[in-house]
Amino acid sequence: MDNIIERGRLYDYYGGLLTGHQRQIYEAVVYDDMSLSEIAAEHDISRQGVHDLIKRCDKQLARYEEALGLIKRDKNVDSKLDEIALLSKDKKIIHIIDEIKDML
Repeated sequence: MDNIIERGRLYDYYGGLLTGHQRQIYEAVVYDDMSLSEIAAEHDISRQGVHDLIKRCDKQLARYEEALGLIKRDKNVDSKLDEIALLSKDKKIIHIIDEIKDML
């Protein structure tokens, strides 16, 4: 989960399900690239408290994706759209439509 891009993607999809406090702290880490010490000082909590909150948020966001699968679904749709784009270059329109129907 150390991948900042994956964290950002999970937050983009499910961040609204976190509490306001969790969102503030998580955004500071993921988007503002603030250190745990900086966040702790700004929010008047311990560095360990910030660390624990981030870990809990990471797990919670991952559980949302596991349960809802929105990111996985969107990746699948993007993959299908790429396939459709490739098909549209190589085949007549009638055959493309048939293959699109089969994909869905």
